[in-house]
Amino acid sequence: MAEVDTISLQAELADLAARVSALERAALDTGAAENRGEPEQPAPAGSASERPSTIAGAIPGDDTFWALTGLRDRRPDHPTTAEGAVMLVGSLTLPDGAPVAWQQSAGTEGLLESAWDDRAETFSALAHPVRIELLRHILSGMHATADLADLDSVGTTGQLHHHLRQLLAAGWVRQSGRGSYEVPAPRVVPLLVCLLGAQR
Repeated sequence: MAEVDTISLQAELADLAARVSALERAALDTGAAENRGEPEQPAPAGSASERPSTIAGAIPGDDTFWALTGLRDRRPDHPTTAEGAVMLVGSLTLPDGAPVAWQQSAGTEGLLESAWDDRAETFSALAHPVRIELLRHILSGMHATADLADLDSVGTTGQLHHHLRQLLAAGWVRQSGRGSYEVPAPRVVPLLVCLLGAQR
């Protein structure tokens, strides 16, 4: 029995190593294409039922839906994703030069069967224009409460702290020092994905 587990683990490790290598190659290829200034490719035509809504040319190359294609190809590999899977993924450099890369996925069966009410507070924290604006400025490199308080849209210092407390409680920001806030790296891509998903 132990031999079967070892063989299975070795196979999984080899598969993961191959995936990491492919991701690294893709990241290098994408970066090289961006540095060469290659033009963005428009999304191929297709009905709304065939293709998800995307921003045309978000990823240069032949396959606009490369992430969707890869997700579909891997769905049968695991029992929790056989009925469907969702994924959020992103790789970016923040204005301060900090790189952020994040991937999160789940089988839809588990998501559809679970209670969603425990996530309401997380979404609710984003449901205010001042909080969205604060997050944008924090991601852009404005971390000190003194600087955030100078923003016209914030209101009073008390209102600023109220909004920061809501974002802090929901995990969208954390204190990075006395009087300083940041968006934690594991929340950067989910936040940007929420913004992308909110586009109509």
